[in-house]
Amino acid sequence: MKLLLDSFWRAAAYLLMPRVIGLSLLPLLIAGGLALVLGYFFWEAAVAAVRATLESWSLVESMLKWLDGSLGPTFRAMIAPLIVVALAAPVVVVLSLLLVAWLMTPAIVSLVAERRFANLERKHGAPFWVSALWSLGVTLLALVGLFVTMPLWLIPGVVLVVPPLIWGWLTTRVMSFDVLAEHASRDERRLLVATHGWQLLLIGIVTGFLGAAPSLIWAVSAATLIFAPILMAVSVWLYTLVFAFAALWFTHYALAALAAQRAVVVTEVVVEAPPPALPPSSPEGLLP
Repeated sequence: MKLLLDSFWRAAAYLLMPRVIGLSLLPLLIAGGLALVLGYFFWEAAVAAVRATLESWSLVESMLKWLDGSLGPTFRAMIAPLIVVALAAPVVVVLSLLLVAWLMTPAIVSLVAERRFANLERKHGAPFWVSALWSLGVTLLALVGLFVTMPLWLIPGVVLVVPPLIWGWLTTRVMSFDVLAEHASRDERRLLVATHGWQLLLIGIVTGFLGAAPSLIWAVSAATLIFAPILMAVSVWLYTLVFAFAALWFTHYALAALAAQRAVVVTEVVVEAPPPALPPSSPEGLLP
């Protein structure tokens, strides 16, 4: 627990460093710019398509008419934009996480290593392409999990718990691999993840719930939907900061745990090593 808290405060302090803030600009420019461009050109068309689809289903149309009589036409007008936002949000989260993992995490690991673990040997356990394939694989599993659990989101309160847990699991799987790819061998990485599994998962879950916070800007008012493309870009910036913090937290924790793990292994080898054999003595006990 001490290492968990120590790495948390170090990550929070490093997040304010100009170098880290500068590193966050590239994912922000890519994902935020993409959100603005797509929102500008396709927002109205997407909302219109969702609204037409809903109205083409007789059961949904009957429900919408009932909502018109109960809650007024304003709520009906909000449904299509809310669905578009709900479908776009997971894509934005995944894109932000992958961009941080691929563009920021290697530089963050180097920064932390230079300042705290300069003597920690780099064993290059996984090249970049392996890390990228791993990230894409677990991302697909997370998206499948989101799709499968979507019907449960209709239960009050479930949507506030299940998606952040899935994002937390995804963040754990991506970050715990990427932050150790440069320094740990494959066996060291597997041993560390097995030994510190619940701590790494806890870091992921905490950052997963932090990652759900940007979605709250859509719950402030229905008027926010008017500025959806701009708010989507703001969400990207917030997601980028959250995942940058996650990368820092995982890096500080994992590299400290790796250094401690290697120290234990070295100590065990020294203790278990047999004493050197004495050279055989000559009959006279004096001659070599």
